[in-house]
Amino acid sequence: MAQSKDRITCHILDTSLGRPARGVRVRLSLTPPSPSSFLSSTSSPPSSVSPTQPSLPPRIFESQTDEDGRIKTWLPYSSATSSGEVPVYTLDDVLGDIRGASTWTLRFDTGGYYGEENTFFPEVTVVFRVAEGEGYHVPLLLAPFSYSTYRGS
Repeated sequence: MAQSKDRITCHILDTSLGRPARGVRVRLSLTPPSPSSFLSSTSSPPSSVSPTQPSLPPRIFESQTDEDGRIKTWLPYSSATSSGEVPVYTLDDVLGDIRGASTWTLRFDTGGYYGEENTFFPEVTVVFRVAEGEGYHVPLLLAPFSYSTYRGS
């Protein structure tokens, strides 16, 4: 039986209109650990976080919000300038290969949704941590000059 939704999902509500934000392009990427990142400069990581996540190849997914402003499934991203190879991994494959916590980034194309001149935030970026084996829903409450996000259920 096919999986009805991926373990990482999101939902966008346009609070300026009081309705779901339809047709918003979103990218989801596995964020590699970086010794120069702000998050890695803390003196000691929480016990649930693996301080030494092995180096993983770049994994980028993309999707577009549906009529209800939701993304339930992701497709591997392939740029027009890539070598022509089509990625064949799934989000479940990638999450299944990761041991310990991992950091992920959602990039919402808010400029494409509102129009570049009609929003202060042409892109909203949300970085979050995923514990091994867990599922996450990331709602975004969006308006042209503000946004808010939280961990949903």
